[in-house]
Amino acid sequence: MGVSLPLLDATRVAQPPKPSWLKVRAPGGPKYIRLKGLMREWNLHSVCEEAHCPNIGECWEDLTATFMILGAVCTRNCGYCAVAHGRPTWEDREEPERVGRAVGELGLEHVVITSVNRDDLADGGAAHFAATTRAIRQHAPGCRVELLIPDFQGRTDALETVIAAGPDVLNHNTETVPRLYKVARHGGRYERTLDLFRHARRVAPRLITKSGIILGLGEERDELLATMADLRAADVNILTLGQYLRPSAQHLPVARFYHPDEFAELAERGHEMGFAHVESGPLVRSSYHAKKQTDLAHPPPGEVQPKASRADKELPGEVQPKASRAD
Repeated sequence: MGVSLPLLDATRVAQPPKPSWLKVRAPGGPKYIRLKGLMREWNLHSVCEEAHCPNIGECWEDLTATFMILGAVCTRNCGYCAVAHGRPTWEDREEPERVGRAVGELGLEHVVITSVNRDDLADGGAAHFAATTRAIRQHAPGCRVELLIPDFQGRTDALETVIAAGPDVLNHNTETVPRLYKVARHGGRYERTLDLFRHARRVAPRLITKSGIILGLGEERDELLATMADLRAADVNILTLGQYLRPSAQHLPVARFYHPDEFAELAERGHEMGFAHVESGPLVRSSYHAKKQTDLAHPPPGEVQPKASRADKELPGEVQPKASRAD
């Protein structure tokens, strides 16, 4: 009697092995453990955990975290993203106050607030972003607030609600080149992203704006440079460039890994385009070194504007990181 053998999926894309520069230390220091405990105690979410960010150990040891408001379930299903997707069932109206108190108790100097996409809400969660910003101003008046927002489906009134709350930095990730939007950014629109920055600049001419792109989804070099140029033409001040890491076999495959030298060269190109700062490196994510990025984008009066920078070329470590997103 013959033995049935499983059929192999001939279309499955073989993944290249992760290079050595994508290794990081496993998190577990005392400050990391304390902050993780506080996040649980206050019933707060962080994109650091939800998106499997490889820098979580470094950032949490420095008592820097990106808070993710409006729950942990996203209404969109982007092909690169590790955050859970589905139909959100709640909106925690007490969350802004808890985030404000947490930021104050931790003594943070720069905090990043982001969220899942909430296309189920009339304003996309804009009022919740504004309320969180006001709570942070109340409990931590010396803390700088960076908001990493969704596109609000192009609703300018929602964007203006966020800007009116007075963030120090307005961040929205472009993620990839326009050709790959239909594959990678379900529900997103490239022109909508650019329009967001154009409208923000018209409403708040002096507001620092920021965006990020993940590399390795299959973009060509000329497409990447054109996307960078589009963002600069929309007067985006800060740009982050990082390597895409596949969260699971159900997500988009990694087309290729960029070498640290390529990230360095792209940082130089970004500086030549006129970005105030470019954070570019294999493990760079949107909120990685966020405080430093803003400092470099707006140096104190009289100081010379620094050139764009990248993450360290050698990133020592022991454990392969899981994939992360930039939002």
